[in-house]
Amino acid sequence: MFGKFQQSHLRIEVEATEGVIRDSLIHTSKLRQWLWPQNFSKEVPETLFTGLSFTSWVGFVPIQHDVEVLNDNCLRMILSQGIDGYHEWYWGEGWVQSRLEGVSLLPLNLGQTLSLLGLRQFLTLQKPLT
Repeated sequence: MFGKFQQSHLRIEVEATEGVIRDSLIHTSKLRQWLWPQNFSKEVPETLFTGLSFTSWVGFVPIQHDVEVLNDNCLRMILSQGIDGYHEWYWGEGWVQSRLEGVSLLPLNLGQTLSLLGLRQFLTLQKPLT
């Protein structure tokens, strides 16, 4: 893999419930709304699950995702192709954090920061599920 080893660990506060945050991270229809400029293949199911493998693209760069862990408060994906590493998401009531490590030519910290800002904006527009 070409590139350099990069790591980033960010946590933000959001005005959203734990359930709304989880739904925004595991439902691909919602991911497509806030995770710009990343695009997903049309074959990705509506809900992520442990063991799922899928490809996304940042521009023309493919990123293979293998969902290793998915539970009530954690999503961990092993990444390959455009990023060789992993991406972990943790969340709770009013907060979300993301940890990204890998070898890539892509600017991972910038991408992760923009992703979290996009998620925060998306969550601000969501109404809590009751």
